[in-house]
Amino acid sequence: MSTLTELAHLGQSVWLDFIRRSFLVSGELQRLMELGVTGVTSNPTIFQKAIAESDDYVAALEKLAGRCQTVMDVYEALAVEDIRTAADILLPVFRATGGADGFVSLEVNPHLAHDTKGTVSEALRLFEQVDRPNVLIKVPATDEGIPALARLIADGVNVNATLIFSLAHYEAIVDAYISGLEKLAGSGGDVSRVASVASFFLSRVDAAVDQRLKANGNTELLGLAAVTNARLAYIRFGEIFSGERWERLAAQGARVQRPLWASTSTKDPDYPDTKYVDELIGPQTVNTMPPATLQAFLNHGKPEQTLLTGQTEKTKLAGTLDRLAAQGINLDQITDDLQTKGVASFAKSFDMLLASIKKRCAEVAAA
Repeated sequence: MSTLTELAHLGQSVWLDFIRRSFLVSGELQRLMELGVTGVTSNPTIFQKAIAESDDYVAALEKLAGRCQTVMDVYEALAVEDIRTAADILLPVFRATGGADGFVSLEVNPHLAHDTKGTVSEALRLFEQVDRPNVLIKVPATDEGIPALARLIADGVNVNATLIFSLAHYEAIVDAYISGLEKLAGSGGDVSRVASVASFFLSRVDAAVDQRLKANGNTELLGLAAVTNARLAYIRFGEIFSGERWERLAAQGARVQRPLWASTSTKDPDYPDTKYVDELIGPQTVNTMPPATLQAFLNHGKPEQTLLTGQTEKTKLAGTLDRLAAQGINLDQITDDLQTKGVASFAKSFDMLLASIKKRCAEVAAA
């Protein structure tokens, strides 16, 4: 039994935050599934590194360069093929869990993060194009992305709500998910066939807060902000997915929108490399780990339940936020800023990705 299997027994799914063609065709994903990996996430930065920094796609580019009209066409052909391949590999997990796990995520163009209509249109198109029951379309939790998520859920599209940094972002996303399900149910749709996760980002929060704490000369509260924030979100998860409103949907087969812990590689070398796994283990959650974090947890992770609920825990966590506020830490402002920077970072990676593909296509054509 691996440490990942032990996490599964505690109710937490492990997904891999990585994709690359050689990783898929070599059997490496299959090997990790045997150790307990049950899903895959991707983003523009991951695809940019995969396509620009490997030779995995040379043969595909040779075929596509003369057929596709634009660089975007080439990117989508490459990305969709990888996502389909990963989804097919994970399909046995999806079937064995009755559609509860075994997903792979594909992100909409990050330049659409502030365009509700554009996000909906692209997500619907990508969901249809990939044509796999176990794909999640990633939509950012921006002010414009939140209503897009509600619309997509109402249309029966599986969604991974990404770039969530605060409780306010999280609660808005959950409400959009439930509203979308209610519309789907009201139109006669099958709510049991829709899946969603809410990706709550971690290490970037600590990096931003710790920088301010160190400037204040305070070391006592270092490394507490992100986990405290996430643990409060988990408590809200339990509160929201209970009661009359949710029970009406659950009676029709609706699935909870599981919290997914993202950005789980530590930015500070002084922190344990499994910090954002060990400290956030509990039922009905997902942790998506980059390869180095996954290997670290396999080597020396601590698969013990660390997510608690109840008023005592809630009061304790609120007290930590009060102590941070007393140090001049405006967490709402920091998390809003992190979301803005996250959107910009993914947009930059996406542009670099398209530039890399354009350059590769030119090299292939010249050869």
